[in-house]
Amino acid sequence: MAAVRDRRRRPVRLASSVAVLVSAGLALSSCQSLFEQAYEPSVAPSRNPQIVDEVQKGDPRAQMGAREHPRIVASYGGEYSDAKTERLVARIAGALTAVSENPNQSYRITILNSPAINAFALPGGYLYVTRGLLALANDASEVAAVLSHEMAHVTANHGIERQRREEAEVIASRVVAEVLSSDLAGKQALARGKLRLAAFSRQQELQADVIGVRTLGEAGYDPYAAARFLDSMARYSQFTSVDPDADQSLDFLSSHPNAPQRVELAKRHARAFGPEGSHGETGRDYYLNGIDGLLYGDSPQEGFVRGQTFLHGQLGIRFDVPPGFQIDNKVEAVLATGPGDVAIRFDGVADNQKISLPNYISSGWVTGLLPDTIRTITVNGLEAATARASADRWDFDITVIRIGPQIFRFLTAVPKGSPALETTAAQLRASFRRITSQEAASLKPLRVRVVTVGSGDTVGTLSARMMGTDRKLELFRLINALGPTSTVSPGMRVKIISE
Repeated sequence: MAAVRDRRRRPVRLASSVAVLVSAGLALSSCQSLFEQAYEPSVAPSRNPQIVDEVQKGDPRAQMGAREHPRIVASYGGEYSDAKTERLVARIAGALTAVSENPNQSYRITILNSPAINAFALPGGYLYVTRGLLALANDASEVAAVLSHEMAHVTANHGIERQRREEAEVIASRVVAEVLSSDLAGKQALARGKLRLAAFSRQQELQADVIGVRTLGEAGYDPYAAARFLDSMARYSQFTSVDPDADQSLDFLSSHPNAPQRVELAKRHARAFGPEGSHGETGRDYYLNGIDGLLYGDSPQEGFVRGQTFLHGQLGIRFDVPPGFQIDNKVEAVLATGPGDVAIRFDGVADNQKISLPNYISSGWVTGLLPDTIRTITVNGLEAATARASADRWDFDITVIRIGPQIFRFLTAVPKGSPALETTAAQLRASFRRITSQEAASLKPLRVRVVTVGSGDTVGTLSARMMGTDRKLELFRLINALGPTSTVSPGMRVKIISE
């Protein structure tokens, strides 16, 4: 969560917020190709790529991407600026450009400062990849597989086709909004509809897969990398899901054919270059060198998630969510989802008017407020107030806490009648407190650290060095693409997450 902003411009409708909360954690979106943003590198194929100032000047497609660029940058936490990582991505993209469907097409590549696993493209050659995706990938060929897929969308003009489809469906979207606007199922249907419109069609995805694997192999990379990374993304989706068996229709693979189908298709296309291991390079060593030290997870400006705890040094606060909850720290708010469809939203607003907290709760931003439930309390010595609300099939707890010129807000939502409301809200309140200056100073961001396996190292000893998660062994295997029975041997290079 970024530093508190004044959000009085638009009242928060509680029911709408909860619709977002319930889908949070399921809405990681791979290759969503929103019409959104850009950067500056246009790379020629070279081990020392040249960066130019202008890309596709005068091209209306590029103008479309440029127009949307600031929105993407803002929604993904800004650009990630690191010269070593930028050179790495430019080197990979340069090799692909030389053999792409349109070698004259220039590309602007932006590394987004987001831990999400995502990559997408805009018309005119705008490519985006998150640092979260770079952290998950294990070699250059896997990132090349992602970029070649996105380049294929650009050269096939899929973005233009998607825009026409979006315009054709806008009336239908309005009908759904009018009929189902007060119902959570309707909101989820709208969310799915928007995700479908923001993504390419499955036919377009399959076409991009074919072009992408071909480009990958022709550029000299391992063509089987596409299948490997699709598998890694599917495993990551399961890892980050609160309920791995739940409906994943809003997750980052939802806009594509299902993962097993895409993995098999990618392998089939790769076989055109020969058996697995017979063609191309993975670029693992120079890739690991390029991401060693890469920021992992939350940036300091957004606060830190450490297991079940959220801490923010600049705001000087911390709180815990119950066991089994998954925290998703976004720019606009901290979201958490847990078992039993319980959802939490935490954010802050500027406290400019200095009104009493009970009056603030009843000032119109809460839909379904039960006025007789408003009461003043203290939370670890801080002025606070609570209330209950009810809307549709949901019950809510609202807790607001004042610290200086800011009001922090917890919104907890549960299915109507669930006993989890009081226990969850009470735990949040009890855990919320200010942190000391020493605690704030001790907070350090997590980074990807590349280490060489020693003679006495095992998967167990290496995973024990992981920080920022209580599922150390599982995450270690995931980020290193190690199966459940895979082992390590001396001299191997592996990734760990630490300060």
